[in-house]
Amino acid sequence: MGEFIDFIGNNLADFWTYTGFANATVGHLIMILVGLVFIYLAVAHEFEPMLLIPIGFGMLIGNIPFNMEAGLKVGIYEEGSVLNILYQGVTSGWYPPLIFLGIGAMTDFSALISNPKLMLVGAAAQFGIFGAYMIALALGFDPMQAGAIGIIGGADGPTAIFLSSKLAPNLMGAIAVSAYSYMALVPVIQPPIMRWLTTKKERVMRMPAPRVVSHTEKVMFPIIGLLLTCFLVPSGLPLLGMLFFGNLLKESGVTRRLAETARGPLIDTITILLGLTVGASTQASEFLTFDSVLIFGLGALSFIIATTSGVLFVKIFNLILPKEKKINPLIGNAGVSAVPDAARISQTVGLEYDPTNYLLMHAMGPNVAGVIGSAVAAGILLGFLM
Repeated sequence: MGEFIDFIGNNLADFWTYTGFANATVGHLIMILVGLVFIYLAVAHEFEPMLLIPIGFGMLIGNIPFNMEAGLKVGIYEEGSVLNILYQGVTSGWYPPLIFLGIGAMTDFSALISNPKLMLVGAAAQFGIFGAYMIALALGFDPMQAGAIGIIGGADGPTAIFLSSKLAPNLMGAIAVSAYSYMALVPVIQPPIMRWLTTKKERVMRMPAPRVVSHTEKVMFPIIGLLLTCFLVPSGLPLLGMLFFGNLLKESGVTRRLAETARGPLIDTITILLGLTVGASTQASEFLTFDSVLIFGLGALSFIIATTSGVLFVKIFNLILPKEKKINPLIGNAGVSAVPDAARISQTVGLEYDPTNYLLMHAMGPNVAGVIGSAVAAGILLGFLM
């Protein structure tokens, strides 16, 4: 009887060593709390719920403590585990191009086609990327790490993942979570900057209605856009090629089923896998480092620089534009790649000062230009640093 009790006792002791309670650390608890905050923000405040819920729940999954020496193959960093296999879509960089395919299939470039000068606003907002790159270099990050960190300023999660998977795989978790966090916080970060940099007179400025864009122009745009951007920056081909291909599927009018699949089931599936595995990659032992905290700070700074650059560029550009073609500076914030949230912020802030001044369609021009601009910037950094 005594031997049986000892046997049961030893088994229970062994079982205890496998439980999360026995292997939990303060780091695990901190990351679980962060995951719960992400889920709260998504549910209670609807901050990018399609992103924050998968990422937040992924943080819970990735920070369930377990005995790493037991060889259970359940962790995301354990070779051969299910999570590790799914995570290869992130580390190998093939989730982001598929996301861009879906973005292209759901994006209407009419506002940009009707007013091409808005492309310059989207380009100006990319100063956030290169500004953060230079600051990261000054703080001691090597050039490849600095390039991966800088792309956060584009407010484009898939682009940040794609570039960091090539330049700084060891920082990818922090970069990806930072990029998606600031995308979700667009409604919090951008309005104060926009109000601070503009006058009341500028905020109520009216812009002429966009002209009607023909079907031929819509079909030609992704073809010409691909040739121009990828001849200039061939290293951006995986993202830009899929973006313009998805847009051609949408605008051709003869591939509706393919376009519906790309902007529906495909992008939804990839978003789930991407968000969940990026969240799970925040395993405390790998994620909670000083560099991660620094990356979050640099991400916020790059996003502020990008928003400021877009608004200030419009103000300066207006100095040389004729009165009837001036641009409302409130759409300058939309030059970042957070589609369509940044454009909605332009609309929301504009309506606060003139309830009859609708800026959304105008803001979509620099917003979609920002998607192209961030992918081009990623291509430049990739070609320059690799």
